[in-house]
Amino acid sequence: MKVEHLAKSYDTKAGSVPVIADLTVEVRAGEVACIVGPSGIGKTTLLKCLAGLQPATSGTAWIDGQVIDGPPRDMALVFQEYTRSLMPWLSVVKNVELPLKHLRLPAPERAERIRSALHAVGLDGAEQKYPWQLSGGMQQRVAIARAIAYRPDVLIMDEPFASVDAQTRFELEDLCLRIRAEFGMTIVVVTHDIDEAVYLSDRVIVLGEKPAKVTRIIDVAFPEPRDQIVTRAEPEFATLRSEIMELIRKAH
Repeated sequence: MKVEHLAKSYDTKAGSVPVIADLTVEVRAGEVACIVGPSGIGKTTLLKCLAGLQPATSGTAWIDGQVIDGPPRDMALVFQEYTRSLMPWLSVVKNVELPLKHLRLPAPERAERIRSALHAVGLDGAEQKYPWQLSGGMQQRVAIARAIAYRPDVLIMDEPFASVDAQTRFELEDLCLRIRAEFGMTIVVVTHDIDEAVYLSDRVIVLGEKPAKVTRIIDVAFPEPRDQIVTRAEPEFATLRSEIMELIRKAH
């Protein structure tokens, strides 16, 4: 995924309000990239432009060399509010199946995609339950399973773990890394959690200034597989966290 000179403004009664200005960044195939920055800097606006949900005011974004001028076929999006993205009247298996219907897959392939996606997120045996019968963490796993069953090249996640407890958050972070390893997806995560960004990322993209620009791109090179205890205990983890925190504090 590549973005060049992207800018986004909103029209208000007081005039045009710029949110993003001249933003250029590239996300490499197969990497996990986290986007961080002060609250209100424009992270979600950038995500919506990348997902084709909002048009950019100027500049261009590409996925696999194709200009993004609407929701790309090879992309899936996981929202923070899983309670709003799941259909409460559909079972788990029917929720996961939902985006596959327009692909016109043979029934055996569709069933295998659903099975493997639910297995990947640890929901074997929950196929016939309904979202309201599941915990918050399990509901978010359903939303993630639905995305990976679609087999996108790029998975975009908007604060995907912000609404769950700390232990579940750690489990979902590790799930994210397993998904990348198993399915080879490129994953872009918008997050306010600096520790999460350092733990998940191959690179952290820091936004700052107003209107927003990329102020720094920080490489993260911890050994794989990462571990919630071992990785977070690395001296380099604290160094990166402090560096990113200082950049965000200055931007704020």
